[in-house]
Parts: sequence; C-alpha cells; structure tokens
Amino acid sequence: MRRERGGRRVSRFRAMGVEVVVGGAQPRELAAVADLFATWDAIFSRFRPDSELVHVNASPADAIVVSSTFARAVQVALDAAALTGGLVDPTLGAAIVEAGYDRDFAQLADDGRPPAPAPGPGTGAVRLTGRLLSRPRGTVLDLNGVVKALAVDEALELLAGPGFVAAGGDVAVRGAVVAGLPAGGAVRLLDGGLATSGPTRRRWTRGGEPQHHLLDPATGRPARSRWTAVTVAAATCLASDVAAKAAFLLSDDGPGWLDERNLPGRFVDGDAIVRNRSWNASTGVTAGAAA
Repeated sequence: MRRERGGRRVSRFRAMGVEVVVGGAQPRELAAVADLFATWDAIFSRFRPDSELVHVNASPADAIVVSSTFARAVQVALDAAALTGGLVDPTLGAAIVEAGYDRDFAQLADDGRPPAPAPGPGTGAVRLTGRLLSRPRGTVLDLNGVVKALAVDEALELLAGPGFVAAGGDVAVRGAVVAGLPAGGAVRLLDGGLATSGPTRRRWTRGGEPQHHLLDPATGRPARSRWTAVTVAAATCLASDVAAKAAFLLSDDGPGWLDERNLPGRFVDGDAIVRNRSWNASTGVTAGAAA
C-alpha cells in the first residue's frame, strides 16, 4: 500500500494481532493512533484475561453494565447482524473456541481433538439499553467481526489531513492510496474503505480437519465458500469489512448481494477473478484486466 506521489511518511506497528500501517500522520497523530489500538485491544481481546470482553463473557449475570466503548461496539455488531440477515454474528464466541482458535493466532498449533459444532444463540435475545447489556446466559460474544474495522475508521479521524490507516490489510482512506489486491493487481482508492475477507491468512487444523475463522452461523462451523478472498469497497472500512464477510459467507450469491447494495466486490476463486457489476462500473475494469 502506498500514498500517491508527495505523500508523507508511512509508519508501522503491531496491534490486535496484525500489522497496522499509518500514512500521512504527524508524530502526535501517530501516537494517538497507536494509543487507540492499544486501548481497544485491551478492551476487546479474546486472549487477554483482563480484557472487558473476557470479563463480560465470564459474568454469570443476565445483565451487565459495560463501558461506553464496549457498548458502542456491541451496537455496531448488532447493526451488522441485522444488515446481513444474521450472517455476521457476534454470538459465535464459543464456536470459534470450539474450532480451536482459543489463543493468539501466532501461538496456534495443530490440535488433535475433533472440533465440536457450537452454533451461537443469535442476536435476537441480545439487548443493549444505554450501557446495560443483557444476553442469554452462556452467550459468548466475539466482537472481532467489527472491532478491527471500526478501530481503523476511528483512527483515520485522528489524522487532520489526507492519509490512511490499515490493519491486517483493511484500510480507511482520506486522499488517494494505491492498494494491492489478492491474487495480483491493485486499485486506486480515493476516499472511504477497502476490506478483504477470506480464510487464507488464518487457517489451522483440529482433529485433522482444516479450520478457519469465518464461521457459518447456522452450524457454528467454518463456512464452505467457493471464494478464497472477497474484497469490497464502501464508504468506510467498517462497511467494507462487514459486506466482505457477508459476501464470502454467501458464496455463489455474494456478487449479486453486493450489487443489490451498490457495493463494488472482487472475488478470488482459485486462479479466477470475478468482479461484480458495481466493481466494474466503479473502476472501469473490463474482462481480463488485472484489477
């Protein structure tokens, strides 16, 4: 990823288990971005015993008062579930653990135990009233479906001028940036967000079965999709990321689902690249072009 000619310095650091790349930030702005990611990791990490998420999931109470930042992320996750018909589901925390993703990805090792399906209860019984969160007993929340992209968008707002913030490849941009694409090619993003969803970066085995982090909410098991990567452009990184996850989970129906929402999508299927109508219309790409 690179700024257009004349851009300012690009900086990198690690947070939330991924590389964060910031372009166009002044030193104070960069420090504020790094602090935001550190703070959010301390709140939402599944792997830090002192995180608010771990505390909420461990609480036996039917209702619990959460921080304003936590409440906002929950509301965003509930909205994402509603917008995607329940595909992007924040109640799959137990399912991702049963699939074997129970520690930081860098520490995962092959696990001989067979995976156990653990469908989530869904968001229908999850209620948020101000900072008061209620959910069915035993619900394990996993807010990573929205938190990283939301942090990217929040971090971009800390930059006074043109720039970008990317985390794990998902990016929010103010001013032109050229972003590389899965399986080759690049796209010039003027403003907004670009996110890619797919199982290729985070894969492991459990009981001899390949696993990944994109779960089918109906089964609690890793989803079977024809796509290895789905890239979506939208007004924000959050909107891009949620839509990319949903389009991946929808498999063959993903391109049309995005077109119904006027969202450009690019799909990788082995050696083949499939672009929906919105992608071609917004980029001017014709069949056979690299992007």
